[in-house]
Amino acid sequence: QVQLVESGGGLVQAGESLRLSCAASGIIFRFNTMGWYRQAPGKQRELVAQIFGRATTNYADSVKGRFTISRDSAKNTVYLQINSLKPEDTGVYYCNAVDRGLRGIYSWGQGTQVTVSS
Repeated sequence: QVQLVESGGGLVQAGESLRLSCAASGIIFRFNTMGWYRQAPGKQRELVAQIFGRATTNYADSVKGRFTISRDSAKNTVYLQINSLKPEDTGVYYCNAVDRGLRGIYSWGQGTQVTVSS
């Protein structure tokens, strides 16, 4: 049974950094693309970062250069390092395995709230 548990969010000021973690039990990383999604207030959930294969990564244009996704297969954990936070980064962050249509495969976890004040 797959379980996704996100943590590490918080209330921060613009320019600061956060490291989000996702404990992903029941998912074998080498067989799956893992991704971080963001849902801003009043908007649809969007995929912002992916990691697959031998740690190949892709990012949404809005976060390139500021977000870094990584994974630790031994701990079954995916991370998202967020630097130079902007108010527009505010939202709930979720992780999931990613299908070919860039949708999350499994039931969503509770997410972790990131709020950036200007």
